[in-house]
Order: sequence, then structure tokens, then C-alpha cells
Amino acid sequence: MKRYRMAVTVTIISLLIASTPAQSQIGGWDVGIDFPQDDDSNPFSVSEDGTATVDFFVYNDEVLPITVEFEYEIPFEGEADGPESENIASGGNKSFTLAITGIDVWAHQADSKEDFTITVTLVSRASIPQPLPESKEASGELQIPRVYSLEVDVSDPVGPMNAGSEMSLQVTVRNNGNVNDRVGSIEVSDNCPLLTTDNGLDILTTRDIQSGQKTEASIMISASQSHPQRNCDVEVTISSNGAANTGGSDISHDEVRITVEPPPANEEQPEEPDGPSETVEIVSSNLPFASPILTISMVILAVFSVKKRF
Repeated sequence: MKRYRMAVTVTIISLLIASTPAQSQIGGWDVGIDFPQDDDSNPFSVSEDGTATVDFFVYNDEVLPITVEFEYEIPFEGEADGPESENIASGGNKSFTLAITGIDVWAHQADSKEDFTITVTLVSRASIPQPLPESKEASGELQIPRVYSLEVDVSDPVGPMNAGSEMSLQVTVRNNGNVNDRVGSIEVSDNCPLLTTDNGLDILTTRDIQSGQKTEASIMISASQSHPQRNCDVEVTISSNGAANTGGSDISHDEVRITVEPPPANEEQPEEPDGPSETVEIVSSNLPFASPILTISMVILAVFSVKKRF
């Protein structure tokens, strides 16, 4: 009989506890977030790898221990990794960490903000399930960072070039970041001392490139007339102006190989005949030069000599 009365008493107490609303519990319980600089107007910045960390807590000032469960709503198609349920002792305060991952910062505009929410539901008191679970929420903002990312691409040459000639290459710069940018610096280098380039790429430093867009310019390559036959590697390196202005660094480079060949043969020279060439002999004499009068006299004497023979 005593055991029966005790069981009934425990059951009644349990029902009273289960049916008692949270407002009537002494002190109550709640959830809070540790904001940056302890200011709830400050957002949590998402890193370039799409992650963020949020520290939060649940305190219990009630006279009974409680069991709570957690749910998370993450913006920007992110994923949440945090506790699923916890026991909070009477008068206790527990801290937790919510790890946010999987946000594609390149797919969202720089500095854009959206709310995340942590929902905490009290499911039992003193291990006794609550017929009407009570939920409380805490929320904050996630902010997409500014991502500066320029990519340079140099077109491949259509073929080799001759010494003493020029070749034009097209250079394309793409803005893969999520904020407007422009080229900060340009460096063109090669491993052939008789190869030179012009300043055609300097115009890139004057153009704003929208996020997801590109711009193009041309560079002229010149090979000296005395350039030997050789493979030359030409490299173009650029930096992000936006990254440099914010204390960061973003550098991209690309290179191509150019083949320099000897100049073509001179086609204006006459071709040699196919047959054997004729040799012209020049006979020189050391005899003194005979005057015209002496020559005529010798001819007349020769004529008279012929007549006498006859």
C-alpha cells in the first residue's frame, strides 16, 4: 500500500512538472550568441573558403535540469555542424560552437548579408518529457567577404616567327572574384635576350573589370634580325589592384612558348643556270701599246710583200 501511494505521488509530481509552463519556473532558461566585439549589430564574416564559426550558449536558471535540442537555419546554401541535443544542469551555463561550411563566396555579391538562426527546444525537465515543448531562437548575420581574384590568359602563337619579324599575342584578364577590380601591375618577361615586347598591356591598368567579366589587350613580340633559332618562353604576370589596396595579394601568371627561326632566304638573287657555265678567257700581253699609224704601216708592208711573191 505504501509503494502504491509513493508511485502515485511520483506520478502526480511528474505530471505537475511536465505541465508547468516555463514562465513559472524560477529564473527560466534562454539561448544567446557571442557576437564579435560583444555587439549584436556586428555580422560574422565568412572566410574565402566558405566557412564561419559561431559561438553560442544556453543557460538554465530553473530549479530543475533541462534537456534541449538544436536546429539551425543557414543562409547562402551553407551547411551547419553543431550539437544536436544537450543536458543543462540547474543553474548551469553551457557554451557551444556552430561550424558553418559549404558557402560559395564567389557566387554571392561581396558584403551581402543574410540571417542565420539557432533554434533551441526544451524537450524535458528532470528527464521527464514535456507535453508542450518550448522553443527559443537566437539569430545573427553572416557577411560575404570581398574576394579579389584575377586570372590572366595568353593566347598561343599560330606558328613560329622569323628573326627580324614581329608577332602579336592576345592577353585576356578575367575577374573571377565577387567584387569589381582592375589590374594593378603588369610584368612581361622572357628568356631570350634578343626578344623584345611593347607596352600594349599597360592599358589594362586603366580598365575596371566587373565581377564575372573580362577584358583583353594585345602585346607585340619582336625578334632581332640576328636572333638565333631558339624556343623562347614569354610570361605575363599581373596583380589585383583591389587586393593590394586592402592589404592582401592576388597574383596570376601565364606563359607561352614562341619558336624563332632564321629569316627567309633572299629571293631577289638570280638563280644559277642548270647547265654548265661557259668560261671566258681573258688574255693579257706585256707588249707595249701600238699606235694606229704603226698598225696601218704594218698592214701596207704586208700587202706589198704578198704581191712580190707573185
